[in-house]
Formats: sequence, C-alpha cells, structure tokens
Amino acid sequence: MNKRERLLRTFAGEPTDRTPVAFWRHWPGDDERAADFARVLIDFQNTFDPDFLRILPAQTWAVADYGLQDAWRGALDGTRHITRHVVERSLDWTNLRTLTPLRGVVGRQLDALRLVLEGLDDDTPVLMSLPSPFTQAGQLTGFPRLFRHMRQRPERLRVGLELLTSGTQRIVDEMQRYPLAGICYEMSLASHEFLAEGEYQTVAWPFDRAILDSLPRAWWFNMISFPVNAPMFSLAADTNLPAINWDDQSGEPDLLTGRSRLYGAACAGLSAQEQLHDGTPATVLNRARAAQQLCGNRRFILAPGSPLLVTTPLSNLRAMRQSVESGGPGA
Repeated sequence: MNKRERLLRTFAGEPTDRTPVAFWRHWPGDDERAADFARVLIDFQNTFDPDFLRILPAQTWAVADYGLQDAWRGALDGTRHITRHVVERSLDWTNLRTLTPLRGVVGRQLDALRLVLEGLDDDTPVLMSLPSPFTQAGQLTGFPRLFRHMRQRPERLRVGLELLTSGTQRIVDEMQRYPLAGICYEMSLASHEFLAEGEYQTVAWPFDRAILDSLPRAWWFNMISFPVNAPMFSLAADTNLPAINWDDQSGEPDLLTGRSRLYGAACAGLSAQEQLHDGTPATVLNRARAAQQLCGNRRFILAPGSPLLVTTPLSNLRAMRQSVESGGPGA
C-alpha cells in the first residue's frame, strides 16, 4: 500500500496495512535559501519516511514582503522573533498594498516547493503550510494590538483582512502549478485562550472559509492545524476536511472525543515537547502504540500536535516511526 492509498483509506475509516505517521519542524537558517531549504526537507523525508511531508517555512513567510522584519534568536520551536511590525495604527490596515507572489520571500518559498517536488519520488504527498489571514494580521501588528483594532476599529481591520485574503488566494493560485497533495492551513489564533468563539466567527472565520472553499479539487489532502491550546475545534469540525491536527496531549478535546467530531482523520497522538523532545525512545514508543490502540487504526494519523523542537532527539523520531511498523496494532 503506497502513502496516498494508506491516507485515503485512513480518511474514509477503512482498514490499512498500518497507521500513517508524520512529523515536521521549522528549519531556521536553511529556510532563507530555496536550495538549502529544499535539500534539508528532502533529506528529512528520505531519512524518516513519514507518510506525508509538511513543508513548514518561517512562520512569517506569507507576510514578510509587506515590510515585516524578523530574525531567528534561538527559539527551540524554530520560530522567528519579529523585530519590526508593519501596522502600528489602525489606519495602516487601509494602506497595505497588493503583493506579487513570485517575488521576495514568497517567491523564494515557491522555488523551494518546486525543488522539493522535483527531488522527491511521486509516492510522497506534500503539504504546504499556509497561515490564515487572521494569523497573518497578528504577525503584521502584534497580537495585543490586533485584538484592540478588532474591537475598536473593525472596519479598518476588515480592509486589511480582505487584502490579506486576496493575497493568500494568489499564493494558492500559484501553488496550483505544482503537484501538491494540499495545504496545511494554520489557524494560530482560533483559541479560546485569546478570543470568544463568537468574536472569531464574526471577524476571522469568513476569511478562513473564503480560503478553504476556494482550494482546488485536485488537492486531495487539505488539513487544518491548531498550533494552540484550547482550539476552536467546532469550526474545523464543520469543514469536512480530510484531517485536523491539534495537540490532544495538552488540553481538550482528547483524542477520541476530537476524532468523533471530525469528518476525516485525527492527526494527533503525541506531544512535541513532553514526549518527543523530553522523553526517551521507550516512552515515545509506548505512548505512540497506546494512541494507535486507542483509535483501533481507524481515522487516525500518528503525529505531534505542534512542530518538533529543533533539538528533538533523532532517536525519539525513529521510535515514533518504528511504532507503526512491526509490533504496532494490526489493520
């Protein structure tokens, strides 16, 4: 059974030869040059052979060309520190300008995507990570100021979100030129820790739906990712996407509850911090097999709920990969 067959049967709740497995990380430094970024991604895929490759550029890649400035300062999750925001006043949302996706940072990431797809065998499904317009807005102005603008001058913020949505759709249009399996749509602010769900549904969710509803039908594997605690899970559950990724180890919903609310598969089961970074191969193997047993090898992709820390022991990744092979739950 090849990777695509395994994943499609998993989404449908049908028996498979084994549980699909995947993990991903940022690549600070290497992601600043297309050829180097593509090389580490291809090497990573060839070394661990996950069932799909999720390309995770710097978290600001979709907005850097608006003038945002950032730098990697050693964060273990590989994220970059924003040193200059673009939007200081609410009026600045109305002054953003349309960007050309083939230039700048976005153009570089698309070059890397092309090189990855050329360098991998046809059996490997590739997903490109894409932050939501509301996530992009938070990067452009900072989260506290974004929430203030949302409540004090929503009409100006809406102008900015409309432009960011249009820019995101242009990126999607460019990516249609490549044989992607789909995107991993990052909803980094859809959390009950930040906002009431009604606020998010009013301000941000219409733009999320505009992106998700416009994805090409040829992309057979689109996934929502909640890299947050207390995700607004009901929003994703209504999309009928093949898979949802969240950290079931750090809060609600738990693995079985979350999977029961989904149309497709739960992409979860392990903590990037507690188990994959801080644990041992034995603890990773035991926890991974327990998650597979819990789900009975149905509608489940074994994965961390967030990107790997850059100092994650490779032995723990090998143990995670081993857990779905001999000795794991049967089909």
